Amino acid sequence: MANKHLAFVFPGQGSQATGMLSALAGDFDSVANTFAQASERLGYDLWDITQNGPEADLNRTAVTQPALLTAGVAVWRIWQSRNGPVPALLAGHSLGEYTALVCAGALPFVEAVGLVQDRGQAMQSAVAEGSGLMAAILGLDDTVVEAVCREAAQGQVVTTANYNSPGQVVIAGDSDAVQRAMGLAREQGAKRAIPLSVSVPSHCALMRDAATAFAARIEEVDFTDASIPVIQNVDAIARTEGADIKAALVRQLHEPVRWVDSIHSMKAAGVTTIIESGPGRVLTGLIKRIDRDMNGLAINDTPSLEIALQEAEK
Repeated sequence: MANKHLAFVFPGQGSQATGMLSALAGDFDSVANTFAQASERLGYDLWDITQNGPEADLNRTAVTQPALLTAGVAVWRIWQSRNGPVPALLAGHSLGEYTALVCAGALPFVEAVGLVQDRGQAMQSAVAEGSGLMAAILGLDDTVVEAVCREAAQGQVVTTANYNSPGQVVIAGDSDAVQRAMGLAREQGAKRAIPLSVSVPSHCALMRDAATAFAARIEEVDFTDASIPVIQNVDAIARTEGADIKAALVRQLHEPVRWVDSIHSMKAAGVTTIIESGPGRVLTGLIKRIDRDMNGLAINDTPSLEIALQEAEK
């Protein structure tokens, strides 16, 4: 029976780092086994890239996506092996939504590895290298950022891409338009406007061609109903039916990630503890800024695993 007060979340691009999960891999063979499964599907040694780089290879979208998916699933499998409580809800940030769906039983792991590799390649192919950009705008209300994007567009694309936390919105689009929006945001009083080191401008209209190509690919995959509801990025609605999940995934490529709303949905459902499964603590930090009363934890090594297990039993 699920713990109605517990949820798991899975990170997206930006959480990867060379050496990730090395501490857990030293204590749990399942990490290496999970990466070996992924490597067989991909045709190259994914664990070697995550541990040894080069970092430029790990940061390529078509590599980053299967790497983060595999890392999140590896941590989830450890949680299961330790008889950790079943969460009431799952969610993932952008790419992390696929990890959540694997852990919910809606999508087979090896199938998902190939799917997100193809997703990354479709995204990379949709926009010429260097022509798109993403930037984080800190310290402005969402409505101000949206207005800045409208003013900066000037016939090009620049829109909100990630509603990460109050006062932190990521924008995406054509490089020139994003640069204009960054300047306007500073004029409006933004604390910072920071270009992000990503290879594609995700979650904006420039990804529509990628979404069209990916829709055909995703139709080849059989999604089953999820055993744990997954809150999806596009509208912060929890779904279990495979067909509904699939349709929302295609929209996710070119629509914003509504992470603030997703955490609010968890709170409304009675969740009090959220555990981040995968490398880093990015989502845990965002959760604290969204709701200070939420108990946010990240599993990165054995000590943090033990703490999470104890907290989840409360």
